[in-house]
Amino acid sequence: MTLFEIINFNKELIDRLISVGFKPDDSRYVALYADYMKMQRQGEKMTYIVALLSDRYKVSERKVYNIIKKFKTDCTAGAV
Repeated sequence: MTLFEIINFNKELIDRLISVGFKPDDSRYVALYADYMKMQRQGEKMTYIVALLSDRYKVSERKVYNIIKKFKTDCTAGAV
């Protein structure tokens, strides 16, 4: 299967994702956010979570904060 065929097959889904601000690079951070939610449920402090995830995923602490903020954002009703 070619890249064109994959994009063409999933065009509607891709258009919806773009309309809510999704960037393909965001998918790299799904595991990071899942770890964040798990640690938050366990009662860990935000500063500790960010420092640990920054080290674990080799990104800056600012990037971790940005990912958390972005992934917490609700989707608009028209996009889903």
